[in-house]
Amino acid sequence: MVSPMGSKRRTRMKLIDRAKIYVKGGSGGKGCQSLFKDIFHRKGVPDGGNGGDGGDIILKSDTNLQTLLDFRYNQHFRAGNGAHGGSNNKNGKRGFDRVVKVPVGTIVKDAACGLVMRDLNRPGTGITVVRGGAGGKGNSGRRDATPGEPGEERTLVLDLKLIADAGVIGLPNAGKSTLVSRISEVHSKIAPYPFTTKSPRLGVVRFHDDSFVVADMPGLIEGAHTGRGLGDRFLRHIERTVILVHLVDMAPLDGSDPADNYFKIEKELRQYDESVADKPRIVVAGKMDLSDSGRSLERFRKRTGKRVLPVSAVKGDGLGELIKTIYGKIKDVKKEFEEDNGQDRDQGAYG
Repeated sequence: MVSPMGSKRRTRMKLIDRAKIYVKGGSGGKGCQSLFKDIFHRKGVPDGGNGGDGGDIILKSDTNLQTLLDFRYNQHFRAGNGAHGGSNNKNGKRGFDRVVKVPVGTIVKDAACGLVMRDLNRPGTGITVVRGGAGGKGNSGRRDATPGEPGEERTLVLDLKLIADAGVIGLPNAGKSTLVSRISEVHSKIAPYPFTTKSPRLGVVRFHDDSFVVADMPGLIEGAHTGRGLGDRFLRHIERTVILVHLVDMAPLDGSDPADNYFKIEKELRQYDESVADKPRIVVAGKMDLSDSGRSLERFRKRTGKRVLPVSAVKGDGLGELIKTIYGKIKDVKKEFEEDNGQDRDQGAYG
């Protein structure tokens, strides 16, 4: 079996997917009111320099960030003010620009009107969200000096749509957290009751010399597409995954039929967004270590007609084959996408 983890180190990454911040551009420096006098210019010659422009604030996507957690504690960002002009026609220095890094997949909105300013769905893309004020004019142009203008300011809403290669979906308590924690470097909270996972979590799965990102999605329920159980917030993270891994519990605690549960989730995906429902899918039969799961799997295959990969996350059975299958599916989908579009695209563009 392929080893599911390249190391024993585990990190817990709770996804914070929404934040509100205040940004303000730097103020322009004052223009200088100055007169140069010597024995030849007794009345004085205007020589006041211009003030420097204020700095801008730029939001830029960074692949090293996976969450908006930092913005819970740091919500105010200001750029540098322009320096004041000086005598002898010396212009003030421009204020420094402030670059604020956000995760790839962050949607930037103006909080006042709800307008989407930019979708930072590619690594290294950025947007200037506020500009600095213009510097004041000095009196060297034979006019009165003027003060600098204040910088722009606004409140922004940052809305993160998760970008991952594979999203693991299923009903609450289907065993998603256990599965993801076994195949990746993320350690999700695991307990035998529904809704243990209340926000998506990312994990890196190692496969030989390569890797892919898998997301442990919170459990979906009937009515999720309408927002029930915060389902609409969870479903939007699925939009940018390359493929979906649908985990079906073969031995549900409530005695429900696994095939019925499978069709419930598929229906929710279809009602939420056709493009999400059309994403390539891998169907996984979970908890195969439990009694009667074998017969449940046979019935499930007959009713759905799907190719199913049986696994036991607890015992580790089938995990190597699952990782290999997920990796191969992701590569196939990306290759097909690039061939269809005639150019390389980042994973955020899939779906």
